[in-house]
Amino acid sequence: MKKLIVIADWAGDTLPCQEIKIAVEGYLKNGSLSNISFVASTPSTIHTSFLISQILEDINRYGQPLETVVFQNTDPRLHTNQSVVKAAGAKPIIVRTVGGTYLLGPNAGFNFSMIKNQIDEVYEYKGINEKGQFHSRDLFSRISAHLMDYMEDELELEEVSSGIIPDLVGHFIGHIDNYGNIKTTITEENFKGKHVYGDLVNVKINNIQKEAKYTSNLFGGVPGELVIYPGSSGKKENRFLEISIWRHFTEEKPTTGINEFNFPKIGSEITLL
Repeated sequence: MKKLIVIADWAGDTLPCQEIKIAVEGYLKNGSLSNISFVASTPSTIHTSFLISQILEDINRYGQPLETVVFQNTDPRLHTNQSVVKAAGAKPIIVRTVGGTYLLGPNAGFNFSMIKNQIDEVYEYKGINEKGQFHSRDLFSRISAHLMDYMEDELELEEVSSGIIPDLVGHFIGHIDNYGNIKTTITEENFKGKHVYGDLVNVKINNIQKEAKYTSNLFGGVPGELVIYPGSSGKKENRFLEISIWRHFTEEKPTTGINEFNFPKIGSEITLL
């Protein structure tokens, strides 16, 4: 049986997590052997996309791509501003990466955009009967279980073009960690030929403009200095940049990146000036 990693904007709430676990295990051939874990996102599909990208990177680098299923569910109904019948969400798709990992979930916003270049096949699943408010439990649990049990051939799948997944253009906040460090979708490659370590970079986030020193790591400047640096996320050879301040956390007010830009939302656009 494959393990299941769930990435969702409700995953910070223990009740839906337990409901999903119960439902998925109920569909499995042997639910007592399940391995299900949860990663909390926010209603930002850019956030979910960033989390998927990093989890998939870790799976490919350290894990078992062929023995893992990733289920995401962030769907703020971006496809409409009208009343939604039966709480209908974005079209559910199943993605198989070049490494052999299956991912599933609603094709809402940019959920799958940051792994688009790693996709081998994309399928629409039309066997879902829209019902209930909590689609993760009521609609997606059986699909997750079938993929975990190597039963993808039992699903009515129709292959479609990866063009149904939108491109993510521009720079954004991908995640904010528990220290307040801002993980961006800017890569080291984006800075190549434009900046060297020690340069001051003008950054605008949440309508606030600041100068950040480009350093090799969070501790490459001095305590209290705003820095932009290759972080712990992304590919080894082309990491995502982070923006924050080195703190000892003994300060009276140990502000970090999130404080400097007045607590921006994850998914907010970043402008390099």
